[in-house]
Amino acid sequence: MPLPSLLCLSFSNLATDPRVNRQIRLLSPHYRLTAAGYADPHIDGVGFVPLPNPKSSPAYKLSAGLRLLTRSFESYYWNLNCVRRAVEVLGGKRFDLIIANDSDTWPLAVSLRGSGRVLFDAHEFPPREFEDLWWWRMLLQPNREYLCRRYLHQADGVTTVCNGIADEFDRCYGIHPAVVMNMPPLRTEPPLPVPQDRIRMIHHGAAIRSRKIETMILALDYLDERFTLDLMLTGNDESYLTRLRQLASSRSRVRFRPPVPMARLPEETRDYEIGMFLLEPTNFNYLHALPNKFFEFIQARLAIAIGPSPEMARLVKEHDLGVVAQDFKPQSLANALRVLTPEKVAQFKQNAHRAADVLCWEHERTKLLNEIQRLLASKPCVA
Repeated sequence: MPLPSLLCLSFSNLATDPRVNRQIRLLSPHYRLTAAGYADPHIDGVGFVPLPNPKSSPAYKLSAGLRLLTRSFESYYWNLNCVRRAVEVLGGKRFDLIIANDSDTWPLAVSLRGSGRVLFDAHEFPPREFEDLWWWRMLLQPNREYLCRRYLHQADGVTTVCNGIADEFDRCYGIHPAVVMNMPPLRTEPPLPVPQDRIRMIHHGAAIRSRKIETMILALDYLDERFTLDLMLTGNDESYLTRLRQLASSRSRVRFRPPVPMARLPEETRDYEIGMFLLEPTNFNYLHALPNKFFEFIQARLAIAIGPSPEMARLVKEHDLGVVAQDFKPQSLANALRVLTPEKVAQFKQNAHRAADVLCWEHERTKLLNEIQRLLASKPCVA
């Protein structure tokens, strides 16, 4: 009997999108897997369908904006360059199950499903992704709300990254997704020793303005000379990166490092003492953030320093992994860090070593495999 055929669909770079890349690597040995997205994941045995996303002309952007303003959401969606290309290359194919990553793939997955099943991986909560930006609220938030109302109940299953977001889907749409957290693979190396005279901190991730990375830089103003901060940032917002570099230029204990591939992050960062992420809850998804980097800190065997973000704080306190600031001000994070001794940091790192066996993809991936097996054994949704 042939293996079931699966399509992993994502309008992203499949080689660098951590969550989607983990899906593909997990499922490829068990199913006949096709991956469709912007870039080839380069995984043996996986068929790849490129969905190029060409730069849009001013006329195209104007037309798309008008469709959003006039609430012509279906017309907006089906005229997107990436969607039109996907319809052309995938329209005649049939799959037993389609994994549709992020809400911008959901209508496409429903149109391609035939007699197959559809799993929506929402990742986070689409209608409130960048609600802190006025133009996003005006143009894209109504569209995201429409996608949830129109398509969520047509899925056979839904997954998301944390309990707080799952609860919001339940409250708003009567759907309670399965939670599959963003955990990297297990690493077994023990923590490195902690120096007596310095505490080296690292933050890595996308340079997005809404994340207010400058607050972590400013925290160094309230810390003694033991503390340093390295930033390993990705992204295309050059003006924001320039602003951060200018802010750091007058602070000798803040440095920038070139980014490394996601799979190498725990290895490249394990010689630090603390992984830092102070994320002001400027939008709903940031309030409930439980990002890849949090678990990458653990696999690197680092202590963790965060603000009172509930999802991250719950795990920090449960496993005694580090410090949680009282609020999201730089001074508050510095207050939590200032009292640390080398012995206390070493204890946090040992706790991360113990927690790593549980807070890893090898433990979490069972949830996704079980959900897919359940869907393949069920009748397809007819909503």
